[in-house]
Amino acid sequence: MRRLEMILSRLAWFVPTLAGLVIIVFLISNVIPTDPVRVLLGENATATQIEAMRVKLGYDQPLWVQLARHFHDIVSGNLGISIYSQRPISEDLAQRLPATLELTLTAITLSIALGIPLGVISALRRNSLLDHILRVVSVSGLAIAAFWLALLLQFLFAMKLGVAPLNSRIDGFGPTPVTGLMIIDSLLDWDMESLHSALSHIALPALTLALPAAATIVRFTRAGVLDVINSNHVLYQRAMGLPPGLIVWKYVLRNALISTVTQIGLIFGVLVTNAVIVETVFDWPGMGTFAVQSILQSDHKAIIGFTIWIGALIVIVNLLVDITHSFIDPRGTR
Repeated sequence: MRRLEMILSRLAWFVPTLAGLVIIVFLISNVIPTDPVRVLLGENATATQIEAMRVKLGYDQPLWVQLARHFHDIVSGNLGISIYSQRPISEDLAQRLPATLELTLTAITLSIALGIPLGVISALRRNSLLDHILRVVSVSGLAIAAFWLALLLQFLFAMKLGVAPLNSRIDGFGPTPVTGLMIIDSLLDWDMESLHSALSHIALPALTLALPAAATIVRFTRAGVLDVINSNHVLYQRAMGLPPGLIVWKYVLRNALISTVTQIGLIFGVLVTNAVIVETVFDWPGMGTFAVQSILQSDHKAIIGFTIWIGALIVIVNLLVDITHSFIDPRGTR
């Protein structure tokens, strides 16, 4: 019952959260000193053409009227037409969503696979040389800028060593589209050539996103294990003569991962944010690339549409994290 109440409580904040995001992005978009009408029509447009287009797009109205129209269109399910692509914004975002999802999910899977075991090892060998090395690496991972790491990996593995592609998602036409995720669709088609191509293309951008996230997971996992390992119930299990490995993976890790699981929800939001930069560097055809082009074109409606989709995605992921947290730590649902 408490778990259901928690889910309903999170869902109740869904609409206010998205509404707040729309207002903030709308105000920031209008503060930027760029005229989207002039960008759309070009430098050779006459004053009459500019004014006519401004009236057509509604930019001649006061800001509060424009914001009200945005909210009306959003509630109606109409995000408008993109200035950049001249297509419905919802269609553009839906087409690009699988690429962003595949990249983000691959990155967070890599970060969990690296971060949790390394965090446990670091805690179990506290103050050893390995622990100090992992702590230095984790701090360095948090300090590295995503765009710099992306360029570095491109230069080393794509341009110098030639072991990974420089950009795009896959070579050729790819597998039959079912989910839109190249890796999953290649497995469904049992197309090993496409699978190898998809994995090689996603390796560098996913690694770029995963390394800073893994550094965060290492730190939180290490802190959680150190907090639990000296607790009374763990000392009791040791006194019972249980194998150290069983104690760590069955009794310590479950309690230690409570803060880590919560952090993963926040990490997902950071990954989506960094994906805007990484997708641009690797020419990855996801929503991040669409967002950058929309910003360059001062396409306010497209920027707001991107914000709504990303905001909804982050809210849903955090809800799933809260549900997972409730299963790991049942005390919160009693």
